[in-house]
Amino acid sequence: MNETLKKVFSFRMLAMLLTGYSAGLPLLLIGSTLQAWMTDEGVDLTAIGLVSLLGLPYVFKFLWAPLLDRYKIPVLGRRKGWMLLFQALLVMCILGLSVTDPKTDIIMVCVWAFLIALFSSSQDVVLDAYRREILPDEELGLGSSLYVTGYRLAMLVSGALALYLADQIPWKNVYQWLAIFMAPSILFTIFAPKESQHIAIPANLKAAVVGPLLDFFSRKGAWIMLLFILLYKVGDSMASNMTTPFILDIGYSKTDIATVAKTFGMIATMLGGIIGGTVMLKMNIRTSLIMFGILQAVSTLGFSLLPSLPIGFSSLAAVIAFENLASGMGTAAYAAYMASLTNKQFTATQYALLTALMGIPRVILASPTGWMSKMMGWESFFVICTVIAIPGLLLLIPVFRLERPEGKPAS
Repeated sequence: MNETLKKVFSFRMLAMLLTGYSAGLPLLLIGSTLQAWMTDEGVDLTAIGLVSLLGLPYVFKFLWAPLLDRYKIPVLGRRKGWMLLFQALLVMCILGLSVTDPKTDIIMVCVWAFLIALFSSSQDVVLDAYRREILPDEELGLGSSLYVTGYRLAMLVSGALALYLADQIPWKNVYQWLAIFMAPSILFTIFAPKESQHIAIPANLKAAVVGPLLDFFSRKGAWIMLLFILLYKVGDSMASNMTTPFILDIGYSKTDIATVAKTFGMIATMLGGIIGGTVMLKMNIRTSLIMFGILQAVSTLGFSLLPSLPIGFSSLAAVIAFENLASGMGTAAYAAYMASLTNKQFTATQYALLTALMGIPRVILASPTGWMSKMMGWESFFVICTVIAIPGLLLLIPVFRLERPEGKPAS
């Protein structure tokens, strides 16, 4: 127990929480928070809707990830140097955005917001690589869950807190405060644990681009690993995509969603990640993926029971808490597994590619869920989402027979 507590409260884990905060803060300030500012200024709804396209760098970040594997800033090391640069650029760009006016200069608003998305997504690439390189395999689950916890806490700052401030002070001042909230990330990076200086760097840009692909696809069963990453959380993602309309449709109010599904649910997700990561200090990735995957599927099935239960806080809270708790635990194991697949020489590129694949269920495979729920009804829809989770669980059988980059079976 003492050894476990030492790992939980170690400087490395504090760094994971704080780097997660650094990654999460920019996301909403160019998303829903920026849309709220534009709405207040009377910007056309078409333009407000197109703001979502500013997030494209998050989708295509794997295209420039090889540059971050190949080159390094001549301070602090290959990963921390890039982290420091991107964080400084983010602070400057947020300040730049704060002095624009969405009503009179929408072009400059979009330019600054796009730069924030570009530097934020690039920071994500480096932070993912840094997390993989400073954590031993047995700590990847806890480290990833604390990173996600920091990420979500930062989203509360750039989302809920920013909206609260906007009722008290002008939007320009809100964004100046957000730049101030981002600035401590620079300090985090300077004092964060040092990365290993003994990891080989690709010899040239060609090696940085081609090397990660050759390394990954030279492994036995590479396509099975990719298929597993695609399918492990597909049922969970499909169910989550329709949670809000489902809860409203069966008789709950928007206040219920705000109180239970959003606030209470987010706390349950963060708690699930921390519990999952802590459990993984004693339990290997293999067992965690099985147990947490089964919990994810069962928790999705819980939604199919909700329409038959009396409308009330306790019923909604129980189903939401269980689903979010299980999802948080599953995400911890899922992220740890993906990190364990990367070769430390090409961490940035390989992890960026794997996370891009991870996003497919959320963006593409979840897109027909509205039609599905309409055609088959809510109860059947959530049962189907549970069944869809089974192939991902079955793929664990061949996945565990495959080898990781170091040539060892998945632990």
